Amino acid sequence: MTFLIVGLVGSVVANVFFIWYLFKVLSKLLYTADNLGDLYVTLRMFEEFTASLYHMEMFYGEPVIQELVKKTSFVREEIQRFEEIYGLTTNVDALEEDIINDREENIEPAQEEA
Repeated sequence: MTFLIVGLVGSVVANVFFIWYLFKVLSKLLYTADNLGDLYVTLRMFEEFTASLYHMEMFYGEPVIQELVKKTSFVREEIQRFEEIYGLTTNVDALEEDIINDREENIEPAQEEA
């Protein structure tokens, strides 16, 4: 009978430890997913910026900027492979729409001033 009680107490202690460990691992996963999503959105904005810079008259055809655009696209594609992870916490489509709307709002006042 004492072996049964000792086994039961040991099982309860082990289960409590595994539940605690599970919460710790999940919190780290969610933290990583959130940061990876933010990284993807930031890199997407940088990619659009470098592409627009490349298409400016002053820099059109510049090989260094063209290479920068290619490498940025490659890095974005690599990060996009982890969409299952950052999709847990980040709605990338909504963030990109917000960024586009903010950019359009910032462009309109500048055009009105000119």
